[in-house]
Amino acid sequence: MLSSSKAFSGFAVKDLDEAREFYAKTLGLKVTILDEQNGLMELGLAGDRPTLVYRAPDSTPASYTILNFPVDDIDRAIDELASRGVRFERYDGLDQDDKGVLRGISAGRGPDIAWFKDPSGNVLSVLQES
Repeated sequence: MLSSSKAFSGFAVKDLDEAREFYAKTLGLKVTILDEQNGLMELGLAGDRPTLVYRAPDSTPASYTILNFPVDDIDRAIDELASRGVRFERYDGLDQDDKGVLRGISAGRGPDIAWFKDPSGNVLSVLQES
């Protein structure tokens, strides 16, 4: 029934202006305001994967990763994001390095990955696959 539907994902942010600044200027994504009055914005992601962002001031941020950004060089991406004010998360029980990267490639258990949060507290990641 839905096999030809062009599904898309979405997530909530507390403040649309703050989110627009973060996603456009800090992360360098294409951001389109769809409806300022009702708090709707779209992120233009590579691969023609638009993602809806909507204002919900009382929302609880996602405690799981809502967007993963594959990169060719995770160390370079982390350094660039850190220079733009992004702080990387540390999680108890994970063997993360000084930059906050869980080095899965060298351990043979998945990608190198580091997590960070948007201004609303939603979890995002950069990751490098082998």
